[in-house]
Parts: sequence; structure tokens; C-alpha cells
Amino acid sequence: MENNNGSANEIKIELSPEVAKGIYSNLAIISHGPSEFFMDFITMAPNMPQAKVQARVVMTPENAKNLLMALNDNIRKYEATFGEIERKLPKAVPQQGNPGDLPNPFIMGGNA
Repeated sequence: MENNNGSANEIKIELSPEVAKGIYSNLAIISHGPSEFFMDFITMAPNMPQAKVQARVVMTPENAKNLLMALNDNIRKYEATFGEIERKLPKAVPQQGNPGDLPNPFIMGGNA
């Protein structure tokens, strides 16, 4: 695919103002089935027993692995510039069922 300036393999990406604002997430629940990964992004507030999923991203296993590789690469670059990211152990998050009714959720938590 070629665009007007002649460079091949260039993808035009549009970012609407609503999406550009982004969402804040300090908790991610990742589940998978045989052909897709479900990533639910949640904002937990201190002393609040419930939280809503703010966004869900669904990916093929191949694209989920590509995301993992891209995150690893970006974290290495970030730490080379700003120093090592210190991890705090997340508090246990009690589960009320299984998101998307898929097995094996992996929970990454913030300091809620």
C-alpha cells in the first residue's frame, strides 16, 4: 500500500479527541480462551469495594504476544532513560466471578 508521499508500508492512524484523553487504569484483569485474550482495564479507588471496567481490549494470541514484546521493549527504553521502575506488591483483589466467563484471570493490581 502506498500513500501520496510515496513511502510504502505507512499506516495513517486517526486519534479522536475522546480517545486521545485516554483512561487511567491501576488494575488489569487478563483472561484468555483458545483464540483470544481479553484485557479489562479498571480504576480502583481506595476504600471502595467495587469498581467498573473502564475499557476492554480483545486480541488474538499472536497480537497479545506482540503487545508483550512491545511493552518489554518500551520498559527497557524507559528504564535506560529514567532508571529502574520499582514494583510494589499488589494487594489481593477479591474476585466476584470471572470476567468474560473465561478461565485463568491474571490480575495486576495497583495500590488501591
